[in-house]
Amino acid sequence: MKVSELKHSGLKKWVEEAQALMTPDAVLVCDGSAAEYDRMIKITIDSGLATVLDENKRPGSVLYRSDPSDVARVEDRTYIASKNKDDAGPTNNWIDPAELKKTMSALYKGSMKGRVMYVIPFSMGPVGSEIAKVGVQITDSPYVVANMHIMARVGSKVLDVLGTDGFFVPCFHSVGKPLAAGEKDNGTWPCAPISNKYISHFPETREIWSYGSGYGGNALLGKKCLALRIASVLARDEGWLAEHMLILKITNPQGEVKYITGAFPSACGKTNLAMLIPTLPGWKVETVGDDIAWMKFGKDGRLYAINPEAGFFGVAPGTNNESNRNAMESIKKNTIFTNCGLTEDGDIWWEMIGHGAPGKEIIDWKGNRRPAPQSDKSPKGEEIAHPNARFTAPARQCPCIAKEWEDPAGVPISAFLFGGRRPKTVPLVNQSKSWLHGVFMGSIVGSEVTAAVISDQVGQVRRDPFAMLPFCGYNMGDYFKHWIKIGRTAEENGTADKLPKIFFVNWFRKNDEDKFIWPGYGENSRVLAWIFDRCDGKGKSVDTPIGTLPTPDAIERPAGVSEADMAELLRVDIEGWKKEIEDVRKNHYPKFGDRLPAELKTELDAIEKRLHG
Repeated sequence: MKVSELKHSGLKKWVEEAQALMTPDAVLVCDGSAAEYDRMIKITIDSGLATVLDENKRPGSVLYRSDPSDVARVEDRTYIASKNKDDAGPTNNWIDPAELKKTMSALYKGSMKGRVMYVIPFSMGPVGSEIAKVGVQITDSPYVVANMHIMARVGSKVLDVLGTDGFFVPCFHSVGKPLAAGEKDNGTWPCAPISNKYISHFPETREIWSYGSGYGGNALLGKKCLALRIASVLARDEGWLAEHMLILKITNPQGEVKYITGAFPSACGKTNLAMLIPTLPGWKVETVGDDIAWMKFGKDGRLYAINPEAGFFGVAPGTNNESNRNAMESIKKNTIFTNCGLTEDGDIWWEMIGHGAPGKEIIDWKGNRRPAPQSDKSPKGEEIAHPNARFTAPARQCPCIAKEWEDPAGVPISAFLFGGRRPKTVPLVNQSKSWLHGVFMGSIVGSEVTAAVISDQVGQVRRDPFAMLPFCGYNMGDYFKHWIKIGRTAEENGTADKLPKIFFVNWFRKNDEDKFIWPGYGENSRVLAWIFDRCDGKGKSVDTPIGTLPTPDAIERPAGVSEADMAELLRVDIEGWKKEIEDVRKNHYPKFGDRLPAELKTELDAIEKRLHG
């Protein structure tokens, strides 16, 4: 489709202005067809950016290697540009929006010279769903177009829903590498120097401007940029929730179904839980979403969730048949791999894939030939695959994808899970005493820093409230207030009993020998079974100062977990919790100043009083 054929006057004007600013050689409005996807892949193959994987081993799949400066989200170059700095809050990088737009407009000027401008209409969520939102991304990267084909619903069907005057989030993106006449990329990943990378969000005007990076959440603007940072602002203003949460469908042996969501900071087992294979006989777990949940109230007063994404953008290293068999099955075909190793027989490889690499040599993520590893380990700093190497795969290929995953009405949520990586203090599972107590639990989510991360912070808890620290598009104190308001709205409507129950889980409790007590992975289904029952007020439980815990015999123990282990996993560490509360009071909550809701201060006092009771 040509720009002149666009029926939405606001969209047409916006594209024409972008074209005048960025001066591409041509403009293409994406139609979302399979033929278009194939063309994008062929363009990158012909330019030397993509390697076709062996058709017998990995049909329909390709491998890319990015520039070493462009391998992950760049938090220090990610901005929330609200007019008032306090509206961005203490957890976001802020620049005045007028100043930032001036800087970036200068960078965008002529940035697409020698390239094609692609206009990608995309829907986050099933097309036409009342919970979904439309975005339009302008980009000069065929790699981005191909990835967006997988990660969102793109093309003409989205324009049909948008109509002549529908709301859309405008998203600028350029790799920031214009080409002179006759110049080609010649197989070199196009991007700008780190000092010129900007991933900018303008919450008041609902805009996203990204420049200089071609990778991941910096460039696939439907993902973290729209689905969380901008959507969290829309959700606040419109009375719903946009959360960094997986969505699970759980069926018990009696055939009863419940849906739960879960928020976990990085390295806390989120993707593994999203595609869990239960070990508990008779139970079934299916995936609705692995990363993001958008939730709105239905007419019955319950919160209904959709997965706004259409694909998985997963971290490859550490993914194997033991940790996540369903993910491994999902990426057997039609998958885009980035920054993985390339084996002699034309397949991908990464650390902890479960086996050594075949043959004598392997090509690492930087394009260097190296001896093929005999095991699936590599010394730190010498990895074959980049630690943030990724796979982009269609969600429909997942063996455990739930049939409801594209239901435009969403699925009714019965429980929220919050979790972190805590070797001590936090029990295996804990149910909140109330909605407000649950918001408090979500607000203090964190993981203990280990020696492998930052040596001078070992033993400290790095807080990541609601697992939203890098993704909340406004002041996080106001974000806590929004969660409290959701509960208050339900109370006023007489539907508080229909709100999801809130739980905190911790798969990472350790013993005195520094060994994990709980085996995790599929065994986590045993904890999910107790949570499932608690949603109906069933399941053996005991009231404690920190919440409602299972009795030691309420969860069926897996092999290797003794009665003593179970007692330790469910022990309330009173002294540890006193220190936890002190840390929250002294080091965490003060960050939010007068934006911290008074209700959370009251909750903190109440928990402290119970602990000293």
